[in-house]
Amino acid sequence: MNQFIRLLKVAFKSILKNRMRSLLTSLGIIIGVSAVIVMVAIGEGSQKQIQQGIESLGTNLIIVFPGASRSGGVSRGAGSFNRFTFDDVEKIRSEATLLEGISPVVRAGGQVIGGSGNWSTSTYGVTPDYFEIRKWELVYGEFFTDRDVRGNKKVAILGKTVADELFPNQDPTGESIRIRNTPFTVIGVLKAKGQSGMGNDQDDVILAPATTVLYRMRGGRHVDMLNASAISADKLAAAQEEIRVLLREAHRLNPGDDDDFKIANQAEITEAASETTRVM
Repeated sequence: MNQFIRLLKVAFKSILKNRMRSLLTSLGIIIGVSAVIVMVAIGEGSQKQIQQGIESLGTNLIIVFPGASRSGGVSRGAGSFNRFTFDDVEKIRSEATLLEGISPVVRAGGQVIGGSGNWSTSTYGVTPDYFEIRKWELVYGEFFTDRDVRGNKKVAILGKTVADELFPNQDPTGESIRIRNTPFTVIGVLKAKGQSGMGNDQDDVILAPATTVLYRMRGGRHVDMLNASAISADKLAAAQEEIRVLLREAHRLNPGDDDDFKIANQAEITEAASETTRVM
């Protein structure tokens, strides 16, 4: 006991004699521990935020991207980048048994003019299935229909960010806008979702019929990607494989050919995001 008291006295004398060194050492320890705590908090917060952002994209989501055409592991050369058509969408829609819905996505950027000014945003050409796949809701107006898609109707639904920029503090339903100099009538405004798991503003968007965006704005016959949703979470992998088989048939790929597209499902996206935050 006496030995412990003597050691304690020596320690206190050392601290008093080297006050600045002791202070800096303590400060360094505090800063180091605080940094670890902050990084852990940021990582946990980021993981939660990313998870919420991914969930806001939709439920049981499957995204199909175009890819290079290859045969036996060898690229078929320049110009072989394969993209999707409306025929691909219709084949999957009519033959798939494990999908809740499927929609093409045709992207077109550019200025939109209307109301109090103009705004640079992205316009996505989609079909009505897209609203359910991505779990979009409305605050004003209505969604467009399959009939609007078949008729190439020039109708548009504004994301909350776009609506606030062009028509602040008002319901813009029925107003006219011009997207890349093509006139559209606003028929609705989407309920705000905020940022996605990738940090993008999901509300900075305009949705319009896929045929209208493709034929009246962009030209050509190819769509950029496909969005689909499985009938349930436990059928997600099987639904993904079903899409793969049907697209290989549609693209007439031989047994030895690689897929000329890439498929990612929501579980894979979530796992990739979780791995990123674990590294953080």
